[in-house]
Amino acid sequence: MPDFEEVYRLYFADVYKYILALSRDGAVAEEITQETFFRALATIGTFRGDCRLRVWLCQIARNLYTDLCRERRRFRDSLLETGDGGIEERLCDRDAARRLHVLLHALPEPYKEVFSLRTFGELSFADIGELFQKSESWARVTYFRARGKLKEGLDEL
Repeated sequence: MPDFEEVYRLYFADVYKYILALSRDGAVAEEITQETFFRALATIGTFRGDCRLRVWLCQIARNLYTDLCRERRRFRDSLLETGDGGIEERLCDRDAARRLHVLLHALPEPYKEVFSLRTFGELSFADIGELFQKSESWARVTYFRARGKLKEGLDEL
């Protein structure tokens, strides 16, 4: 197993860009990336080598990000139930003004994630396919379908 400092140096930027593509928030991306490497260090013995180390790290990061989204959703829902969610609602309305952003978030999975990973995370189709445990061709087709759906949505607006 390689030196963990070397792993951190080699893959920090990739994991950070991946989470930044998903979250579109630098602070969240930094926090999730740090937690990813902390978790990876603690569980490096479970890495079986079925995929590349970078893909394993991105899988950990994606799981952490998914957990964070669930926590935020629960928190937001509880605020809305108590009537204190005015600030969050205004922020959502402000974000809704950006057409492409809205269309991107309206895309069903896996289109949304594949498009974000390719466009914002700058991952190759091979890496995206490996992350989803699919082929490079699957990633390429999914990306171009997502792109087509976004173009259709923009044409309709």
